[in-house]
Amino acid sequence: MKLHLIDTGTFKLDGGAMFGVVPKVLWQKLIPPDDINRIELGMRCLLIETEDRLILVDTGIGNKNHDQFIKYFSPKDTHLLVDNLKQKGFSASDITDVILTHLHFDHAGGAVSLNENNLLSPTFPNATYWSNAIHWENAIHPNIKEAPSFIKDNFIPLQTSGQLKFIPCTDSDYPFIHGLNIRFVHGHTLGMMLPIISIENQTFVYCADLIPTIHHLSLSYIIAYDIQPLETIKERSSLIEEALKNDYVLILEHDVEHTCIKLMRKYNGKIQAIPYFLK
Repeated sequence: MKLHLIDTGTFKLDGGAMFGVVPKVLWQKLIPPDDINRIELGMRCLLIETEDRLILVDTGIGNKNHDQFIKYFSPKDTHLLVDNLKQKGFSASDITDVILTHLHFDHAGGAVSLNENNLLSPTFPNATYWSNAIHWENAIHPNIKEAPSFIKDNFIPLQTSGQLKFIPCTDSDYPFIHGLNIRFVHGHTLGMMLPIISIENQTFVYCADLIPTIHHLSLSYIIAYDIQPLETIKERSSLIEEALKNDYVLILEHDVEHTCIKLMRKYNGKIQAIPYFLK
């Protein structure tokens, strides 16, 4: 099994939304905002290469967004998903599976594209797309808080094409394939899926929006989009302690500068992030 990080560009999001109730005077020291209070976020997907499968985790924001969306979120270099797959030696048709951690637009937007006939179709024609029934129901019938984040053009065509399947939502980690488990967390959105990959003696966790940037290692920074913030605190704290104990590598999806980190507890009890570079 081999891992590849796939860059799918950047976008901008309100800084206050990403840092929650913490005052701007504090969080702006971590990521300086632009003149309308937005901070730049990355969209880093993960490609898992096995002997017989090519599994993509998340798809970025995609290229089919309308002018008002582009004006607000300023997506940049979103074509990089397919281009960077090609740089790794793979085409869109080579992808066998797409695991969507959740269906918010910055994670599932690239799952569906406009084809040569200007119709919506799955970006990866030979792939099975994976979600879960709890999250799917939440996306199809969203609560008022999450409704703007679920753009149905990003995922309804997956069901229409027959390429969508569900992973059973379990309380314990679900074995997807040998060496790849799925953990379900519910603080950010119901049924968000975190891939946990074991290669030889090293475990990697794709953190999605549980720990979107290195700054969100702090339990003080809880995203305003989270539907159950106290659950997020519990889930994030648990993963951090597990990572410290077992020397996990955490893959950060939205951090522009930091891709992968390991954690170390300093003598004063504070947690230090140590950069880790995939081979």
